Amino acid sequence: MSAVITKARTFSSILRSLQKDPPIESNPYEEEIQILKICGEDSGVSSWCPGHRSIFICEKTVVKLDGDEADKSSCSENEDNISLGNLGPQPVSIMKARQLLSWYTMSQNQKLSEDDGPLDPLWVRCDMSDLAGTSWLGAETVHLANKVTGVKLYSVTCKGPSVERRSSITLDDLKQEHKKRHHPFSGLQVAIKGNALYNLFGSTVVENTTIESQSSVTVDFKWSHVESILETPPLSSKATLNIKITSGEMRSPMFQKYRELEFLQLLAAGLRTGETEWMEPLETTSAVELIKTYLEELENTGKTLPDQTAKSETVKNEAAKTELGASIFEAFMERENLDFLEQIWVRMRKSVTSYQDVHDCLKLVMDSLSYGDLKPWIHRDGNSSLGKVFLQSYQQPMDHVSLTGLTPITMLLEVGLDKMRKDYINYLIGNELTTLNHLSYYLSIEVELQEQVIRLRKLHHLLEIMVTCSTFLGLPFDRLFRLTQSCLQYFRTSPYNEDHEFQLPITPALISHLYQKEHPVVWGVEVSSGHSPREVKTTLQLSEKPLVGHIVFDTDYTNTTVNRDSEEPAYFSTVVCCSLVTFA
Repeated sequence: MSAVITKARTFSSILRSLQKDPPIESNPYEEEIQILKICGEDSGVSSWCPGHRSIFICEKTVVKLDGDEADKSSCSENEDNISLGNLGPQPVSIMKARQLLSWYTMSQNQKLSEDDGPLDPLWVRCDMSDLAGTSWLGAETVHLANKVTGVKLYSVTCKGPSVERRSSITLDDLKQEHKKRHHPFSGLQVAIKGNALYNLFGSTVVENTTIESQSSVTVDFKWSHVESILETPPLSSKATLNIKITSGEMRSPMFQKYRELEFLQLLAAGLRTGETEWMEPLETTSAVELIKTYLEELENTGKTLPDQTAKSETVKNEAAKTELGASIFEAFMERENLDFLEQIWVRMRKSVTSYQDVHDCLKLVMDSLSYGDLKPWIHRDGNSSLGKVFLQSYQQPMDHVSLTGLTPITMLLEVGLDKMRKDYINYLIGNELTTLNHLSYYLSIEVELQEQVIRLRKLHHLLEIMVTCSTFLGLPFDRLFRLTQSCLQYFRTSPYNEDHEFQLPITPALISHLYQKEHPVVWGVEVSSGHSPREVKTTLQLSEKPLVGHIVFDTDYTNTTVNRDSEEPAYFSTVVCCSLVTFA
């Protein structure tokens, strides 16, 4: 017994020394085991053991090969068809995992060890070699202030996917399993809560072919009084949308606007680096010919007043809608009051393929104005240097403007920034989703051009989110308004990040038509009793993907997703049991 206590104290001292240090990649323990201290949210077990800043993970040591050995091993594969040079986290045996957990538990018992305060939770990857299929064993201390009063022991068991409509375990089975482990609390009330995750928007399956998407909108449901496994969340559930939208997807109504933003970013990159990788033109006619034709039309018609110009361009816009088949996009974003410079931008961004194109097009424009052939209508609230020169020419002869160096690129970029800002304002203000005051950060011209481009990109991402939620989910105004405010606040205070996931509370009735006939991606039920910190839970989760990453399941179904065209999806099942050990 003394030898076991000694080993427990030695193991505890290693964990305690790691607990004082910042997270590290790994710390060797014994010959084939390593201990990692990692952030609780990144651990893979956070849903079973939430609320901890850091935890310990024990796993089998992965031998890192040097260059020559890695090259040799990459040519060979083990019998599981996994490259030896590319192994992920590896589990330890069930027996070893139980030994580590017993040492952890003994070390926390003040009757057997010194009172040094509670340790961070310990989780051990297991190889599922037992009959139950245990994939994780875990332990966390129960303590009042800094005094440890017990330990919660966890076991996570997994089964490969099944197409059974009902899980092999029933709700009554789960209740009995919970009561069996927690008979001392039989007098306490048992609570049963359900949770489910549905995909509302993202990758889709069409005729057995998956159309991948980096965008996703899922909805999390939580409810009480579960009556059966895989029941549909009731309308009384608490629901939260998780929204992550990636710009530039072709099915988005904002795709054409994204292409316009791409061209603007291309100009900004050219100013920053001195090199520009031009996009493929959308027009077959050269940029110079397009601008020359447009200028001749204006000179011949003489329609330079605002109402006349707008009327003329409305006809052209309508023709463009038909030609491009982009009526949905135009309905969202197209303005009818494009001024002279914005019309120049529209033509140039679809046709220029070189610096010389930009120079020659702007020279044509400057020459027409300097000769007095045109007095075009221009928005007076524009901020581009080119616009200011033109407005000044209304009152006096136009000053000579040099088109040397990077000046033409800068001028065109400024025009594009002005034009696109107005497009976005038109949508957001027109739909009463915000005010100009709330957009001041995004519209500021007090910062340098590169920063203006970054802020415009943030504004575009905001609109991608709004248009997706409006078009594909049909969210009502009050939800779109709240989401807009959340996005504006985030983008104003954070670096640009398309991977950020926005959350939006929602009433299930508003989206019932999107999920009630669909299969959940994850469905779970939780049986609990007791009160914090002595609350204990038994949970079942059914999921399209395995919730354990270090196990390769022997199955004909893919581990990445389930064919959503099938009537009955295949679910992996994960059962998490918790027991409370109290120190007398």
